[in-house]
Amino acid sequence: MNQNNQKNHNFYGLTTGSIATAASLAALNSILNDKNISSIEIDTLLDKVNVDIESSEKISENKGKAIAIKYPYNDPDVTVNIKIIATVELEDKKLFFKENLNVKTSETIIITGGKGVGIVTKSGLQVPVGKHAINPHPVAMIKKNLAKYLPKDKIAKVEISVPEGEKIAKKTMNPRLGIIGGISILGTTGIARSMSSKAYKESLVCQIDIAIGEGYKKDSFVFVPGNIGEKLALEKLDIEKDQIIQMGNFIGFMLEEAKKRGINKLILFGHIGKLVKVAGGIFNTKHSIADGRREIIAAHAGLYGANVEVIEKIFKSKTTENMLAVLKDNNIDQDVFNSISLAIKKKCLENFHIDIDLILVDMKGKQLNSI
Repeated sequence: MNQNNQKNHNFYGLTTGSIATAASLAALNSILNDKNISSIEIDTLLDKVNVDIESSEKISENKGKAIAIKYPYNDPDVTVNIKIIATVELEDKKLFFKENLNVKTSETIIITGGKGVGIVTKSGLQVPVGKHAINPHPVAMIKKNLAKYLPKDKIAKVEISVPEGEKIAKKTMNPRLGIIGGISILGTTGIARSMSSKAYKESLVCQIDIAIGEGYKKDSFVFVPGNIGEKLALEKLDIEKDQIIQMGNFIGFMLEEAKKRGINKLILFGHIGKLVKVAGGIFNTKHSIADGRREIIAAHAGLYGANVEVIEKIFKSKTTENMLAVLKDNNIDQDVFNSISLAIKKKCLENFHIDIDLILVDMKGKQLNSI
């Protein structure tokens, strides 16, 4: 795969880990060969790819710097078009280990983060607290690619920086995960597949690992759809922010991951317009994938005596709040909310073997169900 073609490719891109690897290898190349290059081949752990290099230069006899760009691909990725800079410095191996007795002699390539690469502040992630958020796979990829060319009598110190990293990080899950000051350098294979929510889903799961790592009891977590649910949960419940797990639209996926981590009981808290879909067995609640709100609410209204006229009003309602008003006007709202609650609890128990305490709220945060 050539990144020249990848710029306009619809199906794949390169991860920040791959771009950081390419910049690192180009920086090393500028030292060893004393020349600038426009592209370089790297091994992504999945395949070999050619990556465009915006610039590379030899700064001094033992130091080089290179810049690579993460080109866009067909995926909603906030890190596209960012510049990733790698600075590589070579030092004499014997002298280095003599002066750094705490460093293992097997560590001939030492990788750290610079400006715009976040620092981990909470336990439970793949990277220890206090270290830059460069995940294990990108670290392995950088080391594998540089090791082929690193002189035997040298060690390489690699610094990865992202000039716009701190600004971009505000649009990611990093602040919530306790990664401060920049983005993470990510990637498992080095190739980012388009329209894949894998990276986003992985960042959601990290919340569970952090909560467990912080020592909270596994039956004390509150799962919410998103920011609104989190805000309301903090207002209504006596909990800490790290006990709240945002699910996005991936309710089923997050419950499955919770179960894998030994969570057998949790609180599901959120607006009825989102969570009501679970009552119909819809565990990916993205509107374009599945809705069913009016069908589910109408069905439960029918179970509690709603006539054809009422059911028709529900079907013609444009928002969930309008549907709730119809139920209230006909004095069946409490029965319907509790019926929906039981259906949600049953679906979660059947599909994921997790006992759910459910809190359904309206847009003002008022609890609707009593079961």
